[in-house]
Amino acid sequence: VGKIAKLLQMKSCVIESLDNGEIDYDDLIHKIKTNKESHPIIFANIGTTMTGAIDDIEMIQERLAQIGIMRRDYYIHADAALSGMILPFVDHPQAFSFAHGIDSICVSGHKMIGSPIPCGIVVAKRQNVERISVDVDYISTRDQTISGSRNGHTVLLMWAAIRSQTNLQRRQRIQHCLKMAQYAVDRFQAVGIPAWRNPNSITVVFPCPSEHIWKKHYLATSGNMAHLITTAHHRDTRQIDSLIDDVIFDLQGASKRTVGF
Repeated sequence: VGKIAKLLQMKSCVIESLDNGEIDYDDLIHKIKTNKESHPIIFANIGTTMTGAIDDIEMIQERLAQIGIMRRDYYIHADAALSGMILPFVDHPQAFSFAHGIDSICVSGHKMIGSPIPCGIVVAKRQNVERISVDVDYISTRDQTISGSRNGHTVLLMWAAIRSQTNLQRRQRIQHCLKMAQYAVDRFQAVGIPAWRNPNSITVVFPCPSEHIWKKHYLATSGNMAHLITTAHHRDTRQIDSLIDDVIFDLQGASKRTVGF
């Protein structure tokens, strides 16, 4: 996001987050008012990288209305790289779609969709897409890409990945992922390690273990936290158990060393 803003030479502002990784709505409003922004672009996370937190689209709109900013005067983009293919298949999804007030959304093709190469989908309202469209006479069509061209293979591979499963099969896969995530939380909590996950998230957050352990398991870490993500290729708990066993042994050993055992 920072790179995009820099390339477009746009003024940007980082908003603080709540303890669960969700956007801090008070800080959002404070910074909009402080910077005197009357037409802000809100970059909402539909599943943050480290905690899987989902920003409340409806709350954002409600808070902006409270300070007198009309809906037509701001733009909400939803970054749903991972959770964009989770929320449609759960019983009680958070707000994330055009029906809830977003203006555009992006979803990764190489995550939950399952494309073998990095790619993604961006969906925006037609009137906004038309703003960047140009007629190209030698191909008798309108170009709607930013770069002027795109890799046709990624489109084909993503289409094939989407077509490879029914909605029921995807729902079953997502339920399996969520079940595995809760299994990991329960295992950590059973021994007193404060692991947690956000609603409808397959990202499990826990205290950061030693460098040896996070390097061994290629864990993503940030400050004093680490996470694991229970993707669908885990058919059973063997690999997750191996990781959890190492983390538990490491953290409990560190605790004992701290108190002088």
